[in-house]
Amino acid sequence: MAGEASGGREVRTASGVLRGSSADGLLVFRGIPYAAPPIGRPRFQAPAPVHAWDGVRPATTYGPPPPQSGLLGSAQAASGDDWLTLNVWTPDLAARLPVMVWIPGGGYALGNSSLPEYDATHLVANGVVVVTVNYRLGIEGFTQLDGAPANRGLLDQVAALRWVQDTIGVFGGDPDRVTIFGESAGGGSVAALLAMPRAAGLFRRAIAQSVPGTFFSAELAGEIAVALAGELGVRPTTQALSAIPPARLPEAGDAILPKMAAWRERWGPITHRPIPFAPVVDGNVLPVAPWQALAAGAARDIELLAGHTRDEHRLFSLIDGVLGQVSREQTETALRMLAPEPHRYRDAYPAASDEELYELVNADWLFRMPSLQLAEAQVAGGGRAHLYELTWPAPALGACHGLDVPLVFGNLTSGQPAMLIGDPPSPEAIDLSAQFRTAWTAFATHGDPGWPAYDVDRRLTRLFDAPSTVTAYPEEASRLLWRKHEFTALEPIGSR
Repeated sequence: MAGEASGGREVRTASGVLRGSSADGLLVFRGIPYAAPPIGRPRFQAPAPVHAWDGVRPATTYGPPPPQSGLLGSAQAASGDDWLTLNVWTPDLAARLPVMVWIPGGGYALGNSSLPEYDATHLVANGVVVVTVNYRLGIEGFTQLDGAPANRGLLDQVAALRWVQDTIGVFGGDPDRVTIFGESAGGGSVAALLAMPRAAGLFRRAIAQSVPGTFFSAELAGEIAVALAGELGVRPTTQALSAIPPARLPEAGDAILPKMAAWRERWGPITHRPIPFAPVVDGNVLPVAPWQALAAGAARDIELLAGHTRDEHRLFSLIDGVLGQVSREQTETALRMLAPEPHRYRDAYPAASDEELYELVNADWLFRMPSLQLAEAQVAGGGRAHLYELTWPAPALGACHGLDVPLVFGNLTSGQPAMLIGDPPSPEAIDLSAQFRTAWTAFATHGDPGWPAYDVDRRLTRLFDAPSTVTAYPEEASRLLWRKHEFTALEPIGSR
């Protein structure tokens, strides 16, 4: 219940009393632990129950980020080991509003809930409660280790969702109307949660933005674990890695990236990007890959909204230093490694340059086709899905990967969002952001984002643009190229 003496800024949870802060008519509670710090004996294990506290715990600052990659200048100095925290934005402690739980992306190796682009002030104004979550990353969260459960980062997310079920009512949220949403690795996490028995009953709706097609088999994950631990001079066991400080483990992930090409003949397409971390289809925590699970009806009672951006790979071309410089040889290599039928891409896109083909096949393999096929699998399994594509050509990199995140949250004027969208944002960008927020919160409220559900005959898709339209899925050439390809757990080459 809310505390009267503090102007409604105190709530009592099962673990203790929290004091948040108020701004712009909203209440915000930051750095709330949903599980015990994963250090000492609990390290590399499933999340343990949170420790209760006496007195009033301040909830006015974000919790420390989990140890993560230093690439892209994203790593932050950890100020503690209480990584498993979440944050709550609410307009009314006494209400019973729909709840949206955001799972940040970052290649399962970086990212955290304290980034300014995840401030939920604008979303909450649409009449929802928003929760943003930290979870373990990299070796701590996703590497297959002897003596540890697989997919510890996903188990963290399940623990956070259980906290929401048990606690969100005192923050004005309705535990019967929980929507999970995430982009990139966050979208992959959403897809995984749809397929996980441990997550059953913890949410009612799901929004999967730019779902990566990379899920590892246990065999592939085990081989990558040996290579990662080798960078630290140890074996991939909990005993050996527990002797290494958490802050050092991301160094191994960063160090292995430029070396992954040496395993190309064995590990295949994940060496092209390269990608050392992903959820593991271990047969237990994650029994099967999401596409197979949904097609079998595992999430038929969950309403799904899925989609992607048009120019998914352009941001990565910029990061890789090849934007505007892609050679024919690089394009042929990408087609050979990623496309289900490499020779058909040039026939399907006869007017495309080498650089355009390079971006297309990378985008299709990693994000566009996995997102499309997730929606199709949901429909095949007897469930309901809505599909979207962001096609608005933002000034810097077009409809690139990640452009939908600031548009969904409405934070357009700082950091990366400003770089992608333009500073100040144009009237088009402001209107498009309002459209996203309206659609996402309407879906969270009653399951209808404002356009018809997807079916395999009409394939109706919302195109977010200026103006936005509803039409048949526009990436038909790519859909036909990939329609016989099955996204499933990636195996080492020669293992099947």
